[in-house]
Amino acid sequence: MLVPLEWLKDFVDIREPAEEISEALTMAGLEATLKEKGLLEIDITPNRPDCLSISGIAREIAAIKRREFRLNDYRFSEGFKSDFRVVIDSPLCRRYAGRIIRGVRIDESPKWMKKRLEVAGIRSINNVVDITNYVMLELGHPLHAFDLRTLKGNMIRVDIAGSVKEFVTLDGQRRLLPHDALLIWDGERPVALAGIMGGEETEVKEDTTDIFLESAYFEPSSIRKTSKALGLMTESSYRFERGTDIEGLINALDRAASLIREICGGEVSERIDTYSYPLQPKSIYFRFQTVERVLGVKISSDKVTEVLKNLGFIIRNRDDKGLKIDIPTFRVDISMETDIVEEIARLYGYQNIPSTVPKAELEAEPSSSLSKTLKTIKQTMLFSGFSESINYSFMNPLMLDLLKIPPEDIRRNTVELLNPLRKDESVLRTFLLPSLLQALMLNINRGVMDIKLFEVSRVFLKTDKELPEERVHLGTVYFYKKGQWLWETPTETYYVMKGVVEKLASALNIKRLYFKDPTEPFLHKGKSADIFIDNKRVGYVGVLSPEVREALDLREPKEDIGIIELDIPSLLEGMDKEIKFTPLPRYPAVQRDISLLVPRELKTGDVISYLEGYPSELIEDIRLFDLYEGKNIPEGMKSLGISIIYRADNRTLTDEEVDSLHTKIVDYIIEKTGGRLR
Repeated sequence: MLVPLEWLKDFVDIREPAEEISEALTMAGLEATLKEKGLLEIDITPNRPDCLSISGIAREIAAIKRREFRLNDYRFSEGFKSDFRVVIDSPLCRRYAGRIIRGVRIDESPKWMKKRLEVAGIRSINNVVDITNYVMLELGHPLHAFDLRTLKGNMIRVDIAGSVKEFVTLDGQRRLLPHDALLIWDGERPVALAGIMGGEETEVKEDTTDIFLESAYFEPSSIRKTSKALGLMTESSYRFERGTDIEGLINALDRAASLIREICGGEVSERIDTYSYPLQPKSIYFRFQTVERVLGVKISSDKVTEVLKNLGFIIRNRDDKGLKIDIPTFRVDISMETDIVEEIARLYGYQNIPSTVPKAELEAEPSSSLSKTLKTIKQTMLFSGFSESINYSFMNPLMLDLLKIPPEDIRRNTVELLNPLRKDESVLRTFLLPSLLQALMLNINRGVMDIKLFEVSRVFLKTDKELPEERVHLGTVYFYKKGQWLWETPTETYYVMKGVVEKLASALNIKRLYFKDPTEPFLHKGKSADIFIDNKRVGYVGVLSPEVREALDLREPKEDIGIIELDIPSLLEGMDKEIKFTPLPRYPAVQRDISLLVPRELKTGDVISYLEGYPSELIEDIRLFDLYEGKNIPEGMKSLGISIIYRADNRTLTDEEVDSLHTKIVDYIIEKTGGRLR
């Protein structure tokens, strides 16, 4: 974003050279460079839409330099009465405001305005359009002006496209619309792509005399989805899809209306404001001790209060322990205490936070192997982004039926409670999955769509002895609804969960862990596996099957639900007790590749196992780099690309040695698999 220093001075006193302002913004988290004399170029992160304006950057400078921030209240209530109507028929538009302006003169913009727009990278079109762009840059809220005579039915309506398939935008392009694209309609037809671009038929032209000026709030996810589907990004969509200030749109509307009246002439109507889905204000109680706990530095409560006031936060109440803070509506990125800490750190100065060595706790006595393993497991899960869940050790016996546990399964050996707290939790749980699924459903029903829970706890299996067998299990459940963040990189849920298992195995020094076809009745057969160590089954990993989701009434949202359950004593048995040091190799490795056609029903893991079992000390590693089924592959076959790494620890291998050994291995694997070279 290009920001002229001269424009910033409308909102804050700037006495320092441009280089110093650039450095101050960068140190406060807004990467700024001096593009040329008096012109800054600032990279705005996706979570800071409040800085996508001159006034937003000025607010940051005022807070950094502890100076007055001047933002006028441009709102006015007068104007002629109008029977023009605004109707909102979609929750994707929470607020829509506008004014009619009659008798405007379409002409060139004043030189001062054209200069500011051009320096900021926007070309001048005409005075009305330039004013909407000017206010967008100044206050951060996009506006749009319609030629009033082209609007039919004396109304504006906001709704999705539905059955409308095409729309011609201002640039003359005919665009194919997604059915859920949000549109601005008049009484008969669509007239604009909401938050993205206006329509060709209603644009302001040289002979326009009456206009309708729009200022609205659209849901960011809707604008982002439509903009991406159409491949159309504009200055307007860039701001709307990051989140604009729903309360600030009136100030932007009236600022533009005042400028149009001043520059273009005309008479302004009273304000039309349809606020169908009011924003619920956000408040946070911020504890002073959180600053020291998170940052490791003590900052006085007076300094914390000053920083937050300078940034526009509203202090409702203050006591000895903290502040009751109202979050300003332009700060859509603030939702929790740690967000407030980040703001304090930015303004306090990251360079002023000292580096400290973390404290290490020494245990008086060595822990048992189980307690050490549990600590390692919990740390690994926490570092992987999961939160620990603590549940009752009871379950509903009906869950065994819903999860399709067969009658002969050991998990049917439940211990019944003599005096249960509730009838639907009348037995001790024999595995952790039922409790975790209940926690998952509870969170989803309350609108939480990013769920990563784990539990380390005991399960109870009835035996012929007086007391049940108790075993310690690790259980996890994972659910993430896509589209919550701009910067997310979606990964298949099964691979996320499989990666967690492999990370645990690495942390516990388990070398002989592998995966086989799933046997659990509640798992998705194509996205799951049983987990083995040394031919012993220790658990399962995968995705909940569609049939079980249907039975649990988890049809929506549709994203996969990932689950893991591991028997921890079995993990202990599979751990390598000694950690061996292996020096870096002194001699170079040699790589040879095999492209092999094998029967489709043959498991790739079995092929790798055959190769790993070949008796040779020169084989260092075996890697699968390609698996292909399809065109040019014979029916019933699949192609595997496998790399074999050869290395000797006492000499450099010759080509003759490697070629001879590789030929024997190729013959061996062809014989074992019944395949052939591709």
